[in-house]
Amino acid sequence: MILSKPLMKFLGIYFNQLYSNPIRTNAVSGAVIAAGGNYASQFLAGKKVINHQTILAYGAFGLLFGGSIPHMFYIGLDKIIPEEAGMAIMKRLLVERLIYTPLFQAFYLYTLARLEGKDHTTALRQLESLYWTVLTSSWKYISIIEFLNQIVVPPMVRVFVINLIAFFWTIYVSNKRRQEEIRASRKIRKN
Repeated sequence: MILSKPLMKFLGIYFNQLYSNPIRTNAVSGAVIAAGGNYASQFLAGKKVINHQTILAYGAFGLLFGGSIPHMFYIGLDKIIPEEAGMAIMKRLLVERLIYTPLFQAFYLYTLARLEGKDHTTALRQLESLYWTVLTSSWKYISIIEFLNQIVVPPMVRVFVINLIAFFWTIYVSNKRRQEEIRASRKIRKN
């Protein structure tokens, strides 16, 4: 009960901001969640020294793109496929899973590498090596969550729900990217 008052107060402020400044609120929450997810990934991987540049890159991506792009996508999706449309939920799900997700995952992987200071060639190489694994994992694990997000969650909070899920997704992607970097550095050392 003690935690309920501060939590309720925070949620009240959050929803007030979400209503009055949705893009800014989604961008800030996207930044905090993405940076937190990368930090958690490094912690869970047993990193002795935390890579702050990577945390900043994830936070910057969340701030610049992780809140605003999904916000605009969901608004557009609701306009293109309104509730009244036959099988609206399934149509939205298919658009999200088969068009938006493949494009966003490619943008996500490439942009993160660039925000970390990697050159264009390295970012493309990392994108090529990780894209299919990350995309198919998204289809496999996130599709049911996205389906529930379309059915149960009010449109105003869909981006927040996706950003919360993105916390765990960030841990997964960070781990995959770290494994790929280790594999690539071993390959370079062998040559």
